[in-house]
Amino acid sequence: MQTVLIVDDSKFILNLLEDRISELLHVRILKAASFQAAKEFINKEEIIHVAILDLNLPDANDGDMVDYAISNHIPSIVLTGLMNENMKQTILKKDIVDYVYKNNRNSIEYTINVIHRVLSNYDTHILILDDPNIKHQKETHILNKIKLDVEISQNIDNILERCHNHSGKYSLVLIDDTIIDIDAIGLTIALRQQYKKDQLAIIILGQNKNSEDSCEFIKFGANDFIEKPYTEIELISRINANLDLLDSFKQAKNLANRDYLSGAYNRRFLFDSGTSIFKKAQRKKENIALAMIDIDNFKNINDTYGHDMGDLVIKNTVNLLNKTLRTSDLMVRFGGEEFCILLEYISLEDTISLFQRIIEKFEHNIVKVNNQSFSYTVSIGICYGMEENLETLIKKSDDNLYLAKNNGKNQLVINK
Repeated sequence: MQTVLIVDDSKFILNLLEDRISELLHVRILKAASFQAAKEFINKEEIIHVAILDLNLPDANDGDMVDYAISNHIPSIVLTGLMNENMKQTILKKDIVDYVYKNNRNSIEYTINVIHRVLSNYDTHILILDDPNIKHQKETHILNKIKLDVEISQNIDNILERCHNHSGKYSLVLIDDTIIDIDAIGLTIALRQQYKKDQLAIIILGQNKNSEDSCEFIKFGANDFIEKPYTEIELISRINANLDLLDSFKQAKNLANRDYLSGAYNRRFLFDSGTSIFKKAQRKKENIALAMIDIDNFKNINDTYGHDMGDLVIKNTVNLLNKTLRTSDLMVRFGGEEFCILLEYISLEDTISLFQRIIEKFEHNIVKVNNQSFSYTVSIGICYGMEENLETLIKKSDDNLYLAKNNGKNQLVINK
């Protein structure tokens, strides 16, 4: 679990931030009302992932708290109740992530958004197109400061190769249009042929010599254009805004592909991702396994214990399957009490062994709620091999599931 440090001499601010962060983020929170208490946390903790720091404390004026946190490589967000131009310039000279006004009614929500972005950045990879003659040390330092995982590439072919070989790894590519002999528009077009705007952000650093320069890049697929020279805060804000937008796209797509009750992938996702898995196996002439799993006597469970218990059984089934299957296996709630699992890189013998083990796990699985306990079983139909399309695999698995039900349930039937 990631750790957030809050330092402020106001109990109201401390408690308000703690309550809102706890409500929205799954993190561990440390609170300190003084420089000394914060130092003890910093010296004791192995890692503090981000800190929200009051600029002036009773035992530390002039930003000493901020300087100490930064010297310990902690991404720091400054809170201040007083702001004038001199104060602003003083803050901006410090190596901070961002600053927030305490007296702004939207400041708490803004602070939480910045915290969330920094915490997310620990797992976010970006590529910078660099130049041996113009080292982008400033950009690299700024991005490392907000905990982005930065990789440097010195030519277009290498960037395209990395994005192709590590599909989905990179969230953003930063391209400097001022590098001599680099076709930044050509690279933008090539990247867009691989990834849509909601999959990969492309930001151009350039000199907007006329109003059409930035428009050209946007027209050919760039997400943003940042004009040189720029401030650190501007670069951080624009990059974070683009990464936030990507996250919003991913979240919306994830919600559309998930079953609301159980959290499992839904039927729509099976036909989207499952078709890709099927076609890959078909090209490689490899066998795959598709299993249809149905909860036995599910109507009786609902009639006897109520629909709330039926919902619990659905969730319990998803949980048990997730614990038993490999992370690479695709499991979806196909509809009602029926589930579909698609597996690649697995032998016939291992397929039978895996699903026999699943049968046994359900036999010994006890559901307990409100002083009631009961167990239930599942029936499984499997199609192993290769067919002309995914729909045929599903049809044959469903036929085998029908046989398993008719043969007495709590068993599997597989074509051999």
